[in-house]
Amino acid sequence: MSATSATPAATRREPSQRQPSPPSHRRNMAAVVLLIPVLAAVALWAFAWPAARTAPHDLPLGVAGPATAAAQIQQQLESREGAFEIHRYPDEAAARDAIEDRTVYGAVVATGQGPKLLTASAASPLVAQTLRQAVTRQAGGAEVRSVDVVPTSAADPRGAVLSSSVLPMTLAGIAAGAVVTLLELRGWRAVAALAGTAVVVGAVAALVAGSWLGAFTEGWWPEAAVLALSTLAVSAAVAGLAALIGTPGIGIGAFVVMMLGNPFSGASSAPEMLPAPVGMIGQWLPPGAGASLLKSVSFFDGAAAAGPAVTLALWSALGLVAVLVGGVGRSARGPEPEPAPASASTSASALAG
Repeated sequence: MSATSATPAATRREPSQRQPSPPSHRRNMAAVVLLIPVLAAVALWAFAWPAARTAPHDLPLGVAGPATAAAQIQQQLESREGAFEIHRYPDEAAARDAIEDRTVYGAVVATGQGPKLLTASAASPLVAQTLRQAVTRQAGGAEVRSVDVVPTSAADPRGAVLSSSVLPMTLAGIAAGAVVTLLELRGWRAVAALAGTAVVVGAVAALVAGSWLGAFTEGWWPEAAVLALSTLAVSAAVAGLAALIGTPGIGIGAFVVMMLGNPFSGASSAPEMLPAPVGMIGQWLPPGAGASLLKSVSFFDGAAAAGPAVTLALWSALGLVAVLVGGVGRSARGPEPEPAPASASTSASALAG
């Protein structure tokens, strides 16, 4: 009789145990209402602010020719304070070599017929256009001879395909790191999954962007290797953070490479066209380093490729080491205990009554 009378009381207590209290509902709603606008504001700042401030900031530019004429051109260019970082060269041949080595984005050569502009649209079509406008303005609006020393691919004259490849590689890397984490792959299995995914993504991306759309001028293998390394740097970073600090690491890694790395990459312009220190920060992150390395390999025979290649290799190596270390730590701790089902505690309360 007492057990029968206790059962309804236990049943009446069960809903209050399983449903969150009204204050909990209010806290969750307040968190959503406050967090989403903050994320939107950060995203707007990260993407819109650099785009709104796009202009030359210490942009490396060469000046070549006779000393007197070159000095006059340099003085005119330096009148735009902070816009250009001037490099002097004795003649046009030396200036061309500097452009092909990615030391400068272009050069103004003083000749007997007036200034002659050398550009490299493969490095940045936007920079080439900016230099033409600046030199034409300094020439009083007169037409200035312009030579594209390192042009983009004829199939992609504006470099749109190359700059657009940054976001898909970033998304692929985030997805690979998240899936490996959620599937609970650990140790060398996780490393193999990340590396294999990166290789396949790089091959597919090179086929689409290079073989199909014709955006690159070099062979297929170098582009595929760069795209694979860019993907691995992102996926290893995301999976490595998740292995060390848990599932929130996915969100932290995605925020860094997506909200900061993508808009700070300078892929559609140049790092020196972004306000300081955005351009420099972008080259330390996988999207920016990947875009710079892809340009070097695709159009400049690997010139200035060492820096971005080392950056991507470091992100990949540190991320994979974190995956291995995090996997060992979780294995040592053993599986997490599963919470007892709610029905068991309800039955126990009823029996105790």
